[in-house]
Amino acid sequence: MTRRMLRLSPLLGALVLAGCASVAPDGLRSAVHEHTSARLPAGSNLPTPDTHATAEQQQATQAQIAQWLSQPVDADTAVRIALLRSPSLQAQLAQLTQQDAQRAQSLTLFNPTLTLGRFVNGHEREIERQLSFNLVQLITLPWRSRWQGWQMEQATLTAAQQVLLHAADTRRAWLRAVAAQQSLQSAERMYEAAEAGGELSRRMAQVGNFSKLEQAQELRVQHEAAAQLARARLNASLEREQLARLMGLWGPQADFALPQQLPPLPPAEALHTGTDAEATALRERLDVRALRRELDTTADRHGFARVGALFGDIGASYSRNTSTDRATRHDEVTRGWELDIPLPIFDWGGVAAAGARAQLQHSSALLRSTALQARSEARTSWLRYRTAWDLAQQQRAEVLPLAQQMQEEAVYRYNGMFISTWQLLAQARSTAQAVVTATDAQRDFWLADVDLQLALYSTSPGAGATSIAAPSTSSATSAQGH
Repeated sequence: MTRRMLRLSPLLGALVLAGCASVAPDGLRSAVHEHTSARLPAGSNLPTPDTHATAEQQQATQAQIAQWLSQPVDADTAVRIALLRSPSLQAQLAQLTQQDAQRAQSLTLFNPTLTLGRFVNGHEREIERQLSFNLVQLITLPWRSRWQGWQMEQATLTAAQQVLLHAADTRRAWLRAVAAQQSLQSAERMYEAAEAGGELSRRMAQVGNFSKLEQAQELRVQHEAAAQLARARLNASLEREQLARLMGLWGPQADFALPQQLPPLPPAEALHTGTDAEATALRERLDVRALRRELDTTADRHGFARVGALFGDIGASYSRNTSTDRATRHDEVTRGWELDIPLPIFDWGGVAAAGARAQLQHSSALLRSTALQARSEARTSWLRYRTAWDLAQQQRAEVLPLAQQMQEEAVYRYNGMFISTWQLLAQARSTAQAVVTATDAQRDFWLADVDLQLALYSTSPGAGATSIAAPSTSSATSAQGH
């Protein structure tokens, strides 16, 4: 009995694996969150599948979002809301659940085939019963379970990239929206100064103290400021709409408040150092890790390519046939088994083996290419990050104080009647423009910070939000012989 159990243990193990194949209850969201939690704001959560969320959970989520929107939305809050509300992100996570269902389906053994037959002639009646199943599918189940597990790990890493990309896009949109709001305020101040100059030029021209040329010059400045204000209003509205779309908000919820200013620049000692940027990217980036797992899966499957092409359709069947003599009513029972083995006459598996080698070479080259790109993006993103900080710091510490000093000096000189009203208004417009330039430099630094985080820990900063690609199942199919 013990020997028989030892002989049947591989078969029993395969049957246990087939019985354990199931879809993750949370759609693998916990696995995705494990890869992304360190790079997301504290308290961030991924959306619960609609089929699993109870009415109480949905109400609690909506109440939490309403509470967040009741106050000015900072960057971290915008990311939290986007992770919960974005339909595009929910679609990508649902696609991951679909891939998990496909994995479970591929690991489920095909149902055996029962063939029944009844044949009658003048002397006897024959009843045939045959039970058959695919033998290779059962034998290769442990290997296919390992491959599918690796593929789902790769798909989970890819889904984690999409989550971090969506969070980065939301943070970028928030930075642009707040910066556009600040620039709009500066544009309004420039227009007020230009409007005051235009009105004063009209009055002075009416009493004959201003030439038509001088009046036209001031009116031209006013029209240019009006056009710049219109463009600033449009840009602020568009950037705000982009942020609302990424956050999944519409209607009254899209009427949220934003902070008045961008976050201040960090001190020099708090900046990221570029000494180990390349090593960090190669060690931490999710796209590099996903391609490493793909290479492992492809290499492990390589040895099965030829075998799967040659013997992928091996089948076993058990038969029990009964023949009944119609005259004597005597039953003759025949039992036995059959084994279907394909003969490698025309296909020796060379094409499948060549395809597997090419796929292995492709995976290896793709990993090297992505690693090279990761190293380069880590260096260039850090250079942009550091240069952006230097420029923003220069604007904040030198250029902007200088513009404010010139504005104060112009007021003093105007009060002493050393400069004209037009010079004072021109200086006011110049100071407002300096504020816009400093705001843009501060925004560019924080955008460079987002790109640096992506380049070091997630994926290419220029990568767009794309759907999750389903893992290749061609090798698994060839190994099963379907």
